[in-house]
Amino acid sequence: MRRFSAFNVVSLTLGFAFLYLPMIILVIYSFNASKLVTVWAGFSTKWYGELMRNEAFLDAALVTLKVAVMTSTLATVLGTCAAYVLVRIHRFPGRTLFSGMIYAPLVMPDVILGLSLLLLFIGVNIDRGILTIVLAHTTFAMCYVSVVVSSRLVAFDQSLEEAALDLGATPFQTFRLVTLPIIAPAVISGWLLAFTLSLDDLVIASFTAGPSSTTLPMKIFSAVRLGVSPEINALSTIMIGIVTVGVITASLMSKRAAVQRLKEEQTAERS
Repeated sequence: MRRFSAFNVVSLTLGFAFLYLPMIILVIYSFNASKLVTVWAGFSTKWYGELMRNEAFLDAALVTLKVAVMTSTLATVLGTCAAYVLVRIHRFPGRTLFSGMIYAPLVMPDVILGLSLLLLFIGVNIDRGILTIVLAHTTFAMCYVSVVVSSRLVAFDQSLEEAALDLGATPFQTFRLVTLPIIAPAVISGWLLAFTLSLDDLVIASFTAGPSSTTLPMKIFSAVRLGVSPEINALSTIMIGIVTVGVITASLMSKRAAVQRLKEEQTAERS
């Protein structure tokens, strides 16, 4: 078994410290009793109470949750359908173009994507609001869902579907009763990933949001420009917690799917 050298240990420590130490400091100072975010004056949770009474932040949080739920649901449906087409239908006219359009938002800068969507909404005369944010977030979130679900469909044992078809099930019944339950962990992981991506998006939402549809990241960004307050620390801590729970849940779902896939392969080998 290969052991880590001292250089690797130091590199990993510095790397993780660079990534996570600022967030740890932010969480600690969200419980600071002082109004000055850089001066520790004792442990207190009063800023969380102040945050619950801040209507501007609460309204922005409500908009963000609405957008995230609608985006993740729509992106999951479209991403799952796209993954099924790419994995199961190997040849059809325009397959290369279709796959390129699915994966293009993964590598496209957010600024370019947000600006292009803004010009699209202006061109088709759609008023900017929650709907335009949902459409914009779905555009890039469905790509991630497609990647997650595709990885599960590639390793899927198609003999199970063939058996269901041989027993008289229709293709839709086969998908609903056989395929979907087996790939459900990947679908749920994709939903959680899309929810997390929509929850903390700032750039694309800034281009596609309207005056009455300010999201929470936009509100935080505008408030930070006037100075960091303890309320923002408390709000950021809550967002870090939500995103962390979402990522851990998605990771556990993926791990569970991998274990289930391994069991299926072992069962198939024994039979």
